[in-house]
Amino acid sequence: MSVFERPIVMLDFETTGLSPVAGDRITEVAALRIVGGQITERYVSLVNCAVRIPAFITQLTGITQEMVDGAPPAARVVPELIDFIGNDALSAHNASFDEKFLKAEGERLGRSCGHAHLVCSLKLSRRVFPGLASYKLGQLSGHLGIRFASRAHRAEADAEAAAQVLLHIGRHLDTTYGLGQVQPGLLAALNKVAAAKVPAWLGKYAAEQRAAQQAEPAI
Repeated sequence: MSVFERPIVMLDFETTGLSPVAGDRITEVAALRIVGGQITERYVSLVNCAVRIPAFITQLTGITQEMVDGAPPAARVVPELIDFIGNDALSAHNASFDEKFLKAEGERLGRSCGHAHLVCSLKLSRRVFPGLASYKLGQLSGHLGIRFASRAHRAEADAEAAAQVLLHIGRHLDTTYGLGQVQPGLLAALNKVAAAKVPAWLGKYAAEQRAAQQAEPAI
């Protein structure tokens, strides 16, 4: 099934902390391009930002100082990542976190980002599947029947799970509202709708889409 009308790149960073403003840097990146209804391309790499890895980060992720010291430098990885994303829509689970690191790393190298939309799978999940006990990626994935391909808190495994969550959301929107292929712009707009208003908002959107299709002249 072709779920999305246009490509979406699911991004996940592992980092040394929570804020690039405080000097935290990226240690690993995974970017997975979703085309239609499947992952078609991947960009995955550890990153050497010439910083020390805190012990608690190694404990959480398994990423050691030795691993990043032997990894490609940020000056190579970040431009390649920005080029990989291009002008496709960008998504992440808690997308504002990953986007701020992407922009900060790009700014260090004089590179701007060109992604078309920012789609947060965390916010979408809260709106589309209200009432769950947790929307953290591990618990949410388990609730939706999505298994991690490998260890959680590694970039590729987290990006893979988040991509499957996003695809699950797309299929749910089609099944529930008859939307067919979902536009990334719709997902970005849905991020901004209050959770209580989502069913009515989507119902109105679906009705408008059907009316527009019926109004199109037959060829």
